[in-house]
Amino acid sequence: MDSAPHRRVLVTVGSTGFDQLVNTVLQHSFHALLLSLGYTHLIVQHGSSNFPAEALTGSSDLRINAFSYKPSLLEDMQSVDLIISHAGSGSILEALRLEKPLIVVINETLMNNHQQELGDALQEQGYLVSCTPTTLFDAIQSNKYRTLKRFPAADPAIFASYLDSKLFV
Repeated sequence: MDSAPHRRVLVTVGSTGFDQLVNTVLQHSFHALLLSLGYTHLIVQHGSSNFPAEALTGSSDLRINAFSYKPSLLEDMQSVDLIISHAGSGSILEALRLEKPLIVVINETLMNNHQQELGDALQEQGYLVSCTPTTLFDAIQSNKYRTLKRFPAADPAIFASYLDSKLFV
């Protein structure tokens, strides 16, 4: 029986597809990088992006699981040591609330660059690492995701106070 700790990475593209990100994590050099950092499992939520069955064999040392969609990624997010996510605000907030190291990959093909703005703002505050598919390797190798600040817990009193100030003027 293998007694080495299992370290897991979750990659999520969200409710659509993100071919550039999926293609990046399918590369053998990406698998080698993860293995060199002690990761043993790669879980890929690939949405509508193509994920060839032969990719599941990957490296003999890296276990790869993949799926297109699930009703919730909460259980997967809770079980991993690193999350690599598209820059959707829902996925970002869920990962930050779980206090998981987070690398956000910006989809540069989307219009208005809203993902870039969100990713950059949260990176500047020290909550995540923001990159593109072409700079994902550098983001992982930098190890900056290991020293991120803890995202503040939600405080419903702030929202209630704001509503009170607007409704009961």
